[in-house]
Amino acid sequence: MIADLPYEPLLEIIGVFVAAMSGALAAVRKQFDVFGILVLGWATGLGGGMLRDVLIGAVPPVGISDWRLVATAVLGALTMYFFHPRLERARRVIVVLDAGALAVFTVVGTIKGLELGTTAIAAVLVGVMTGVGGGVLRDLLTGEVPVVLHHRQLYAVPALIGAAVTVALWSWDRLDTWTIVGAVLLVFGLRVLALRFRLTVPGPWRGEAQG
Repeated sequence: MIADLPYEPLLEIIGVFVAAMSGALAAVRKQFDVFGILVLGWATGLGGGMLRDVLIGAVPPVGISDWRLVATAVLGALTMYFFHPRLERARRVIVVLDAGALAVFTVVGTIKGLELGTTAIAAVLVGVMTGVGGGVLRDLLTGEVPVVLHHRQLYAVPALIGAAVTVALWSWDRLDTWTIVGAVLLVFGLRVLALRFRLTVPGPWRGEAQG
């Protein structure tokens, strides 16, 4: 169970911090003021978790109830606010770290859904939405079409696979520290490989016009 994973809170905190930096960087590029940067960092870092908690009835959501995660999101946003000239040049590093946040949020979200008694399909969907939710909020709040829908990137697909694997491990009673870490690494590895080799999902089908 997730509660038996001693460093799970640390993993989630790291995920929130990195995701908040990603949101703050998007705000910096849009020339938001400091308040807007903090709001976007908070929304990106905690949006997926809040969506998850609302869907499964775990209220109040972590985005407003867990001071550690809220403080972490604010710290991530402030880090980007003060150091963005240097960090923006390290965009590749942040994108890779964002893949780590996607992986952590997906697996943690899936397990939380399972622990609260959702069905397998619901747990998979909750896990995917936890993983991609922050990024979707970031893009919407900056006036962009969400990357998960528009750029044909393998973003939701790794999350879907990771969530399904986590549910399978749960149903086989094989979910422990090592398999949880393995599921996180699976999502992370798939996302990094997609970035490295520019793997994409198919676009609109262009069949031959009927005469």
